[in-house]
Amino acid sequence: MYNFDEIIKRHGTNSLKYDFAAKRGMPVDALPFWVADMDFKSPPEVLEAMSKRISHGIFGYSDIDESYFNAIFKWYDKRFNWKIQPEWLAVSPGVVFSICTAIRALTNPGDAVMIQQPVYYPFESSVKVNNRRLVINRLLYRDGRYGIDFDEFERLIAEEKVRLFILCSPHNPVGRVWTAEELTRMGDICVRHGVYVISDEIHQDFVYPGYRHTVFAGLKPEYADITITCTAPSKTFNLPGLQVSNIFISNPEIRRLFNEEFRRTGYSQPNLMGMIACQAAYEKGEQWLDELICYLAGNLELVRKFLSDELPAIYMVEPEGTYLVWLDFSKLGLPDRELERLLVQKAKIWLSSGPTFGAGGQGFQRFNIGCPRAVLQQGLDRLKKAIKEI
Repeated sequence: MYNFDEIIKRHGTNSLKYDFAAKRGMPVDALPFWVADMDFKSPPEVLEAMSKRISHGIFGYSDIDESYFNAIFKWYDKRFNWKIQPEWLAVSPGVVFSICTAIRALTNPGDAVMIQQPVYYPFESSVKVNNRRLVINRLLYRDGRYGIDFDEFERLIAEEKVRLFILCSPHNPVGRVWTAEELTRMGDICVRHGVYVISDEIHQDFVYPGYRHTVFAGLKPEYADITITCTAPSKTFNLPGLQVSNIFISNPEIRRLFNEEFRRTGYSQPNLMGMIACQAAYEKGEQWLDELICYLAGNLELVRKFLSDELPAIYMVEPEGTYLVWLDFSKLGLPDRELERLLVQKAKIWLSSGPTFGAGGQGFQRFNIGCPRAVLQQGLDRLKKAIKEI
């Protein structure tokens, strides 16, 4: 029903992905597979709702109502068996904005905040820019798959007096969809040591067959009691520029602290078009998403087969979720700077450099496959040609 093969020109649209290559030191003709937005139009049902609102012609101060909450409630109830309550909800301009707000609300300058690298790089910067102390529980990479060092996880919490843990679930960039058992082991440790949790679940809707996303706060009441859950329709429905996210906090005291810090930012009513798009997406976007996931699975199969047949020295860490593929280039034996030069100057493809994601990122690159298949094929062909010329 939906055409994900359509190639849409994005140059000249103020696109961070396409229009700012030169400002970021990249060739203007490099194919961009870096930042995590997709090259697909948002669902037509969302565009229709936005168009209807635009035709009204007045864009005054606006706020969410019961219908907005009901759309979110039904989505989480049906897809994740998680029943949210109206008082839990805070609408913010973004997940990173909310992570920074939560860090300030729940910790003091100098307090220890733990993350699991390699991980989405704003986690580290959010900790540091707010003058908190960064603690890293490095993910284990064994036999081509990532896991958690639970012994180190608890040891660091105890030794470093960790006050807050930022969880990435599903994980960006390594693609793990943490199991209920893994989340429970981490959750029990956090409860035992009195550690707050910020759970970034923005990629929750992108899970491939055979895997299931588990809402961390939904596992046990005691987890909900320590957790701020950060979600957004932005990744799912390609809406990041509309700046709307939905934050859930069931603990009244944590909610009070978060809301107080939120008010200090000066932010009040949500972006009107983001609000309209979010509600329409959750009400009418399910079929579009289901078809998109099937399409992305096809893109993933293309990458998997291409690397196996044409570039066996590059290993794809098998993603269980997200539309981001974590590629291991270490067998090429190139230092990261040389690898980056090969990709950008020779292959003319722009990926996200592994070291950006912190400890354990050396020798890796993140590849965004959220694009029409013909564009993905072109990128892979460029990569093959450059590597064959080494």
